[in-house]
Amino acid sequence: MQALYDVPAPAKLNLFLHVTGRRADGYHLLQSVFMLIDWCDTLHFSVRTDGAISREDLAGALPAQDLTVRAAQALRQATGCPLGVHIGVHKRIPTQAGLGGGSSDAASTLLALNQLWRLRLTRTQLQDIALRLGADVPFFLCGHHAWVEGIGERITPLTGAHALPRARFAVVKPAAGLDTGKIFSAPTLKRDSNSATILGFAAEHFDFGRNDLQSVAQALCPDVKKAIDWLQTRGLRGRMTGSGSAVFAPIPHTADLEGAPGAWQIRVCENLAQHPLAGWAADESCG
Repeated sequence: MQALYDVPAPAKLNLFLHVTGRRADGYHLLQSVFMLIDWCDTLHFSVRTDGAISREDLAGALPAQDLTVRAAQALRQATGCPLGVHIGVHKRIPTQAGLGGGSSDAASTLLALNQLWRLRLTRTQLQDIALRLGADVPFFLCGHHAWVEGIGERITPLTGAHALPRARFAVVKPAAGLDTGKIFSAPTLKRDSNSATILGFAAEHFDFGRNDLQSVAQALCPDVKKAIDWLQTRGLRGRMTGSGSAVFAPIPHTADLEGAPGAWQIRVCENLAQHPLAGWAADESCG
């Protein structure tokens, strides 16, 4: 049985997240910078010749609706491939955190099966499939940190002159999670932020903008504000990432991260130079 083992699926941080409008179909228009960090799930794949798609939980922490199976099913439907796969998932990235763990797992599944099933789809073809799975999934196929717009389909890699500097971050995940749907349906959500530019972002990087979802999230989940306040007591300026309950702050080489509530997860992360699977698709185009 052909297999791929220890396939990484990294988390992301939203360095800022602005809501710039809302389409007639209800989807929100966003601007954000997605940054890859070294907090990863690990996936294992074995080809099945009987056409079945199965999943195994290797860490006892998988949500009931895992995107890896949906990604495999969508890829098979798009290509007509008769093969199946058994997927083992070692889940480390917390759920409902705004870290993109499920979306990253789905993207790594598409990349791995594109190889194992010998489909030879391009990155652009994979992204077309990915957008049907979730707004964040196409980003994780891009291979780099990126400026993301629209509903997640307009992706500009931040490379060359726009590459992010290497940095370290404290990422704090309170015990409580957040429901994305409740945040985006809240009547108090700010939906009219002015459009930003990459050049404006590049002048400030980790201090740029804000997360427009944060005030609504704090009302739904007070632990978000508690985590930000706790970071402030350490001299760190925190903000929420994505639509989940995790918050983060850039940190110097040393930082006092002791004394947090026992149910919180705290991790010191570095941003990645590129996605670990950046070379696993046939072209480098994004968006």
